[in-house]
Amino acid sequence: MTRFSANLGFLWADLPLPQAIRAAHRAGFDAVECHWPHEVPPEQVAAALAETGLPMLGLNTRRGRPGENGLAALPGREAEARDEIGRTLDYAAAIGCGAVHVMAGSAEGQAAERVFLANLDHACRLARPLGITILIEPLNRHDAPGYFLAGSDQAARIIEAAGHDNLRLMFDCYHMQIMEGDISRRLRAHLGILGHVQIASVPDRGTPDHGELDYRHVYAVLDDLGWTRPLGAEYRPEGPTEATLGWLQAQRSAARRQ
Repeated sequence: MTRFSANLGFLWADLPLPQAIRAAHRAGFDAVECHWPHEVPPEQVAAALAETGLPMLGLNTRRGRPGENGLAALPGREAEARDEIGRTLDYAAAIGCGAVHVMAGSAEGQAAERVFLANLDHACRLARPLGITILIEPLNRHDAPGYFLAGSDQAARIIEAAGHDNLRLMFDCYHMQIMEGDISRRLRAHLGILGHVQIASVPDRGTPDHGELDYRHVYAVLDDLGWTRPLGAEYRPEGPTEATLGWLQAQRSAARRQ
């Protein structure tokens, strides 16, 4: 049965994070993930996770200044990027989070790639003794113009060049469909480096039960590939999150009938 993680950067975003974790548990999600929980004391998050039994799958390094969308590929900002990586890994370790998405930022060119690789090397070395995976994620040009990572093949090349087995690809089907399409073949091609998969409708980034991408097919492809980890529901709810969960209930009902 396909399992799902609630991305609390979007779902129940009106609630304090510990309450959002509890809401996701009540709704029947199998895990949670978030964007930037850093202002919430980690002991409060850890307590909510322990109470519900939900794993926290991932969180992000912070975005830096307005419009930067991350620091790790920005030449001249290496010290800030590494400080942020260290702080985020410390937070992740304190709450038992399994992965950290190192945000590249808006940059381009060979200098940006060299800086990104050096910062990823630093991140992977820090993360290894903590048992934490480092993730990188391509973002589409409409939502994140100028973002350094712009496609799955580029990300795969970066991962290969970095040479760390705890560096993986965060494959967001919403971003990938906008940039590349051909989701089934993309998933198959990059199965060996997948670290997390996220879902939302295209093009409106709503619930994953409408739009141009048929997630019933995507779920079947992932099942065929042997993917068993929860899929991150990273969609923008229209109205209260509880009112948007029909897709989850329908998926659960379909799974029970099989």
